[in-house]
Amino acid sequence: MSRTLVGIVTSDKGEKTIVITVHTRKTHPIYKKQYSVTQKIMAHDEKNEAKLGDKVEISECRPLSARKRFTLARVVETAKILHVEPEEVKAKAPKEAAVEETK
Repeated sequence: MSRTLVGIVTSDKGEKTIVITVHTRKTHPIYKKQYSVTQKIMAHDEKNEAKLGDKVEISECRPLSARKRFTLARVVETAKILHVEPEEVKAKAPKEAAVEETK
């Protein structure tokens, strides 16, 4: 049986590739103190259906590339807020701004 993990999509910029952040809590074997471990895992998304902020389930598969060992199983929950890329603001160079202020 293949291993399945649940995490949040932190990047969907790659073509058919998503990056998922998986948070787990572990207990230290000697000191019995709990600590959190964060993993960033790359997964294959054939249909580009997962978006930034979605909660997804991924399953282990054969190696697809140098860093991809998982595929997207399903989207558990979609993101509450849609991420919109800000428009590029063309900033003036400092010298041009200083020349305009003196005129």
